[in-house]
Amino acid sequence: MPYHAEFEQWIPAPLERVFAFFSDPMNLARIMPAWMQVRIEEIAIVRPPGTASHFAGPGTRLLASYRPLPFLPFRIRSEAEIVGFGMNQFFADIQNKGPFRSWHHRHEFAGESRGGAPGTLLRDRVEYEVGVEPLAGVVNALFIAPQMRRTFAFRQRAVERLLLALV
Repeated sequence: MPYHAEFEQWIPAPLERVFAFFSDPMNLARIMPAWMQVRIEEIAIVRPPGTASHFAGPGTRLLASYRPLPFLPFRIRSEAEIVGFGMNQFFADIQNKGPFRSWHHRHEFAGESRGGAPGTLLRDRVEYEVGVEPLAGVVNALFIAPQMRRTFAFRQRAVERLLLALV
């Protein structure tokens, strides 16, 4: 059974800067909670034609490891692949290997002014399957969905702090 999550954030920073920050896979660990101890284990970047070297386009593969919960001593490995890219608009990744039966994450970006101030609207749309039937609903409700909300809330604060430091 697929589950859906959506997160949205407006930040008073130019679209191009926000997109460049997110499309650089090396920034992933910088926006995740420290207790997760996110590590990039391997990366193979495929640049979209005509872009800078840090942009991760379709075909880019990233192998990362992290702690799933603060009190657990073991790490989970997850391999993600970028499957869609539109400059300053979106990029999408899927999980090739990892803890979920399926995972599709679309990062969307749009220039938007608020109160006369220019900025960027960030939207994350995640569709995933847990894969532990028949307990998937319980596992999602008790562990995965709450952890995802906490992680994205942390990420939003970190993104704002990091990007506003660049302005």
